[in-house]
Amino acid sequence: MHTSCSFVSLFFAAMLSVAPVYAQQKVGYVDSEYILEQLPEYATVQQQIDRTAQEWQQEIEEQRDEVDELFREYQARELLYTNEERQRQRDEIIQAEEEIERLRMQYFGPEGRLFQEQERLVRPVQESVLEAIEAVAIRDGYDYVFDKGGDYIFMYARDQLDLSDDVLEELGIDTDSQN
Repeated sequence: MHTSCSFVSLFFAAMLSVAPVYAQQKVGYVDSEYILEQLPEYATVQQQIDRTAQEWQQEIEEQRDEVDELFREYQARELLYTNEERQRQRDEIIQAEEEIERLRMQYFGPEGRLFQEQERLVRPVQESVLEAIEAVAIRDGYDYVFDKGGDYIFMYARDQLDLSDDVLEELGIDTDSQN
């Protein structure tokens, strides 16, 4: 009994000596989605990406229309074809559909051109936001800054700790006129 009592005493003494260290840490958060939405260059990049994606989607749809026309033509003339012609027409349609799928993956797949364009165009904007977050954190003495809009989910976040407007100010965006 004496041993467990002294262990508990030592445990609480250790916790009390560590508590001031935790109390001195300064934590803040930002909402990266909010910050990005306020940046004109981000809106420009998004418009450029959207325009490119629409062009590629239209190209795919035009090819899809051509394949649909091939299929309608095949159906209309199917009875007139010999077995070899029928098979050749079916193979042509299948090959055209496979080409559309290859093109779709080339443009919109996980490592496709759209992803690459987003990386190329958005990364510089994200890096400038990160630099501004670091500048605000260092300037104001924060130990940790979390992204409320990212992977970290907060059950509670005090509004006074939101550094998003400070980061926008660091980036040269006037938030007073927008609110």
